[in-house]
Amino acid sequence: MQAEALSQSLAVKNLGVVRPKDIRDVPVLLFLDEHGLGLQLTGKGAPGPVRAEFVSGKMRYRREHGGGAGQLVAKAVGLQKTKATLHVLDATAGLGQDAFVLASLGCRVTLFERNPVIHALLEDGLARAALNVDCAPIIERMTLREGSSIDWLSSASEGVADVIYLDPMFPHRDKSALVKKEMQVFRMIVGDDDDSERLLSAALAAATYRVVVKRPRKASAIEGPEPATRIEGKSSRYDVYSIKALPTG
Repeated sequence: MQAEALSQSLAVKNLGVVRPKDIRDVPVLLFLDEHGLGLQLTGKGAPGPVRAEFVSGKMRYRREHGGGAGQLVAKAVGLQKTKATLHVLDATAGLGQDAFVLASLGCRVTLFERNPVIHALLEDGLARAALNVDCAPIIERMTLREGSSIDWLSSASEGVADVIYLDPMFPHRDKSALVKKEMQVFRMIVGDDDDSERLLSAALAAATYRVVVKRPRKASAIEGPEPATRIEGKSSRYDVYSIKALPTG
């Protein structure tokens, strides 16, 4: 029943009870099994399914051993500079991993994901995590919304969130860069975010303290104002656009 309802809401073909590895006539498959909702490329050599997973795997490790407020995303948001509980709006949530990290560190997080398939994966992952005793308190601080964050931010009043976090799909042209299975599926389902300039502009008009943009480390900044500072990691960086100082208390 759940799979049928989902196929109708997303207007996708319902292939019934099948194994993903047996499918050859569609390039990507959204399926439901005992582990939850999964999205998988089909064909020979296709990687395993992509899920929004917060309870186990790398997110469990990151939750337990991730480094707390010393993590780059936490530094970029400004958690080391304030004791206040920040409201972070993740305008490009994807599978919700960065949002979950920020919520695990005490932030109240509103998530937007406009692609209906990725939104369904994220909704499923949050629902399953809410049933886990360790994750439930974190999930309570996370609110998932539907639709375009650009539309919502453009009509929102100033100061709608303390920090707005953006991680738009960067238009890679080098296919050798598509190594992660999540990225392979995202490229097929989502494509590139060609309106990131509009998103940044809307975010700067709506955030109270800062806007943070995650980029590949060597990529150019989104066209527009220069970021006030950059925080670099091995493969990615965070461009920080400061609006005013974070509260200290």
